[in-house]
Amino acid sequence: LRDTWLPSLHVVSRRAKIMAIPPPQDPYFMGKPPPPQGLGAPPGQYVYPPPPVPIPYDSAAGFVPPGPFTYPQGAPLVPPMPVPPVPPSMDTDHPDFYIPEVVKGFLPFFHRQITEKNTAEILNIYENEFNKLSERYFVELPWPEDERIAPLIPHDETFLTLYKELRFRHIYAKHKPTIDHRFDSYYNYCNLFNLILNTEEPLDIELPNQWLWDIVDEFIYQFQSFVQFRGKLKTRSSEEIQILKENPKVWNIHSILNVLYSLVEKSCINQQLEAYYAGEDPSSVAGEFGNHSLYKNLGYFSLIGLLRLHCQLGDCYQALQAVTNVQLSKKVLATTRVPASQISLYYYVGFSYLMMRRYRDTIRTFSNIIAFIQRAKQHFQPKSFQFDLVVKQNEQMLSIIAMALTLCPQHVDEVVNSQLRDRFTEKMAKLQKGELKTFEDMFTFACPKFMSPIPPDYDSLPENYNKEPTRYQCTVFLAEIEQQMILPVMRSYLKFYTTMPISKLAAFMEVDEITLREQLLRFKHKTRTLVSTTKGTQHLTGELKSASDLDFYIDGEMIHIADTKMARRYGDFFIRQIHKLEELSGGPVSKKITPA
Repeated sequence: LRDTWLPSLHVVSRRAKIMAIPPPQDPYFMGKPPPPQGLGAPPGQYVYPPPPVPIPYDSAAGFVPPGPFTYPQGAPLVPPMPVPPVPPSMDTDHPDFYIPEVVKGFLPFFHRQITEKNTAEILNIYENEFNKLSERYFVELPWPEDERIAPLIPHDETFLTLYKELRFRHIYAKHKPTIDHRFDSYYNYCNLFNLILNTEEPLDIELPNQWLWDIVDEFIYQFQSFVQFRGKLKTRSSEEIQILKENPKVWNIHSILNVLYSLVEKSCINQQLEAYYAGEDPSSVAGEFGNHSLYKNLGYFSLIGLLRLHCQLGDCYQALQAVTNVQLSKKVLATTRVPASQISLYYYVGFSYLMMRRYRDTIRTFSNIIAFIQRAKQHFQPKSFQFDLVVKQNEQMLSIIAMALTLCPQHVDEVVNSQLRDRFTEKMAKLQKGELKTFEDMFTFACPKFMSPIPPDYDSLPENYNKEPTRYQCTVFLAEIEQQMILPVMRSYLKFYTTMPISKLAAFMEVDEITLREQLLRFKHKTRTLVSTTKGTQHLTGELKSASDLDFYIDGEMIHIADTKMARRYGDFFIRQIHKLEELSGGPVSKKITPA
């Protein structure tokens, strides 16, 4: 998969259409003059400082960058291709082509911060200023195309590629992307990753960790969106279907995997993590690219991206294999500064455990991250899409814990238990009764969006084909649940006895003794699962242990039951609470005793 096709050409927009979209109800688009800038700007409005050197732009010759231009990889010094001016026949008063003055000041300022590698200001622009401008000027229309903003900044292919990544992300989030948008966004991602990967030395750029995580996360999300888009052929036009048939390599699964695995290899992130956990210096095995923060963080986030992608493709074993060097019990590398990546990591690891019937590991993993979410909520903006996503994932993980506790009862953290009581009391009662419909509804809500890696047959596609992968995974899960439905009832009877005749339990269960022996063997088999014995690493290894809080054996016609639940050791509980208090206070907890 690592040597499969990946476009290496810089592809421009495949189509250029001017659509007659009615202008929004905004004074900037109604022919009114923009508000004064500088000292006359309205109170509270951010005024971007002008660039230090004015940018020469000639309406006849186009954009002329000052100074020579050096092409990458030792290419000869030749002047770049000038950006053509807007043709006189084009209606420059159309809202698609009008750029507000404040945006004209914002873009050169944004470019200058990226050029100067001012990551603090870049993060502020990325998380705040860009969103504010989007809400004010681009509610009904997308941001201008890169050809429109090119005259405002010096020729910089990297900046324009990053700008297009933000532009397409805004289209996906706030507008309905067309097939042209989906294709152009894919080509732009190819250009971006070619700039990063197809180079002999690291790309000289610094971006905030949040932006790097969002690039990887959005790349996989747009692939997922495209898979669902091509699966809804009932709503596709004949022209769109023909375009999909003619372009099978656009948003191809091989290209997605190629990018993620290439970023992992380029950064040597697996070798760095192994050295880190071994107490060695990660920089000694990182190489030239791995020592660069851009590649190191992209490589780490690509591991989480591979976990997510394989999980959505239905291969939970390969998903856990991708993060075999990522430790869940410690905050390592960039994930400490990007809570969303931490939450995504735990969610897909925990869901993979659920599908592999490792319910104890599922409950442990989700209990840890739910406690983390309670502390990290303050770092998300209340009205942002990230906050909504975190709230939804929190609900999804609680639903999975409720199902896992039904199949494998055990003690959980008080934070998790209180949320379960508040939100899932009624549903957990239905789960205990064995209602498959409740299991199906909760699984459908809590599972990720599964997808098929291959293009469909466009000539004979069944209805709602895009939902077929999720239905199949749900069928597999419910088949496992049906085999375990009798276990909670059997467990409820066994808990009241230390010894019990088989005939008596068979009478309680209303089955014959032969059937009961089969069910007792099933109880033994289903409650014996693989449990991780290491703290956070080696997710695919562990020990076979009983997941139930009781055990039994059969001696002739008698069942001998033993309660395996250990009495709570309060000394260990208080010691753990003292350690948590020390972590929060930043030092050992001590009390000075003054003599009387």
